[in-house]
Amino acid sequence: MQLAKQVPFDNPMVLMGVRGLYLTSNILILLVCLFLQSKINAKNDRTTFKYAEPSALGSAEQPKLVTTTVKAYDTQQLRSMYKSQLIGIGMMGVMHVYFKYTNPLLIQSIIPLKGALESNLAKVHLWGQPAVGDLARPWKASGFAGLGGGSEPKTDRKSVETAEKTSRGGSKEE
Repeated sequence: MQLAKQVPFDNPMVLMGVRGLYLTSNILILLVCLFLQSKINAKNDRTTFKYAEPSALGSAEQPKLVTTTVKAYDTQQLRSMYKSQLIGIGMMGVMHVYFKYTNPLLIQSIIPLKGALESNLAKVHLWGQPAVGDLARPWKASGFAGLGGGSEPKTDRKSVETAEKTSRGGSKEE
């Protein structure tokens, strides 16, 4: 962050360079996502698992039972990664084009790329780490989504059985 304050953004060549860096970073993230998608489709892991998806924070609803396959879960996580990246690009576009902020361009060239390369999907499919321990599905929410408290999926037998009893069959994703 301090380094971004030292960059002379009033120089047009520097500004174009940082814009190019931002564009290159987003292209790299897109390539990582496409590679992850090809790995998920190539593995075609149809192993099923169940988990209790927690209700929204402050809601009186019971946890919902979800039965899904590894491939469907990973595809859902990949869609979430695409969506968050597009939202970030949109927000950055508004901040840079409309409000004329330039410092976030440099920072947003680094942080999302780092996040994509350190995501659980990348750890399993790109870096080849086994899906055990913290990488066992379903994954805990990371970042600000995980700060809500109690928002992580439950996989223990008691939670799954309780969700099976309270729900009307749960939801099945394929």
